[in-house]
Amino acid sequence: MLLEGIFAPVTTPFYPDERIYFRKLEFNVARLSLTGLAGIVVLGSTGEAVALEDAETRDVLRIAAESAAEDKVLLAGIARESVKATVALAEAAAGYGYDAVLVRNPSYYRPQLTPAALLHYFRSVADRSPLPVVLYSIPKFTGLEIPLEVITELAQHPNILGLKESSGSVERVRDIVQATRLAPRRTVTVTPIFEAVTGRMLAAKPATSGNFISAEGLASGGDGGVALAVAPPAPARKTRTREVGFQVLTGSTTTLKESLDAGASGAVLAFAACAPQACQEIYIAWKEHDDQLAVDRQLHITDASNLVCGSLGIPGIKYACDWNGYFGGNARSPLLALTSESKAAIERLLSNIRN
Repeated sequence: MLLEGIFAPVTTPFYPDERIYFRKLEFNVARLSLTGLAGIVVLGSTGEAVALEDAETRDVLRIAAESAAEDKVLLAGIARESVKATVALAEAAAGYGYDAVLVRNPSYYRPQLTPAALLHYFRSVADRSPLPVVLYSIPKFTGLEIPLEVITELAQHPNILGLKESSGSVERVRDIVQATRLAPRRTVTVTPIFEAVTGRMLAAKPATSGNFISAEGLASGGDGGVALAVAPPAPARKTRTREVGFQVLTGSTTTLKESLDAGASGAVLAFAACAPQACQEIYIAWKEHDDQLAVDRQLHITDASNLVCGSLGIPGIKYACDWNGYFGGNARSPLLALTSESKAAIERLLSNIRN
């Protein structure tokens, strides 16, 4: 499967009592599906995956998959601290129609999580997962970076497609690309213009109606009034093939262009949850070899991304979503709500950023 372009990690909205607000989740996924994004990540770090119970995780995965457009690659965040629990959620994600699973490294028993233990964990998950695996290294949250030698070894596994690298280091991206350049090549299905085609897309029936959900009634807290936009039947899908190796996605908005230059095939960006078009513009400019425009577009959102995603984290991302036409709301406890000063700073920085 092709992992190329910009992926948005969708937020998980909650009611004031912290129950999951599924109608707002449906809206977020449906609206992101109308953008030029390559795909959507459900229950990544931005989706507060670690704050959800397993039953909630399954419900979120199911409902998000039902709300997504068929032409978007869907990645499910399903990592748990044990192989058994992770595989169980991978099986659930397969049943809901996801294209691949995103699996971060376990981190709780850190002294015993040697390179050999991490290699065993990821191999065991990949051996048993019914879906392809994308590794996820995010040391700022786990406190543990997946070692380069482990990634290099795992790149040989037939069910491991690539890695999301969220260290923010361009040098690390470059090192991973170089270390995995001899990984086995895969023949993947793509469109005539080399966009991803997955098994889920090929299995989908031609649509008779769109899946965009109206925001009317949601902002006021109601659950009624779902509106569907009528669409014509989809034409037969034309495909071709392409060869890819081990694919590396960056998780850093502020070094996106440099990471693409270093060999990354795309990115999963928290800032894309609230400003997908602004992130997409960087990638498109880079793809069209307009380096100066890519730099300009990246600089345009650097301050906002640093504040929203870097300094303020999940509460900042969710407020930015609220400000930019998506549903964010409060994060689950113990994460605190933003101050009025932080909200004003977000509003100021997002005032000229298109979503």
